[in-house]
Amino acid sequence: MAQAGQGYSVVDGYHRMQLGKHKPRLRERLKGYLPVVLVHQESGGDAERRAATVRHNRARGQNAVTAMSDLVRDLARLGWEDGRIAKELGMDAGEVLRLKQISGLAELFGDETFSQAWTVE
Repeated sequence: MAQAGQGYSVVDGYHRMQLGKHKPRLRERLKGYLPVVLVHQESGGDAERRAATVRHNRARGQNAVTAMSDLVRDLARLGWEDGRIAKELGMDAGEVLRLKQISGLAELFGDETFSQAWTVE
């Protein structure tokens, strides 16, 4: 969770929130509160916090291809270069490319320059 204006923004808490809402015994045990970690603003913006979440989940062996592909797409939209995405998420260049391919080549490679097409006469 990160401070956002007068309140806080939950960066990665969907599953925790679902458990707290739908598991009465857990909600009772936690007295209606959910455990969170406060991320200081110096830790960067939303993209950096999401990247940290991915690194944590990958270290635990929990990651989903579609979610990773969506994240790579979002980071590319934010202007992150492939090298930075790979470094921040603990991937190699090939994995970044494969994840880009899953979420759509046209959008993600729209700014790239390609060689001229050729035809057979």
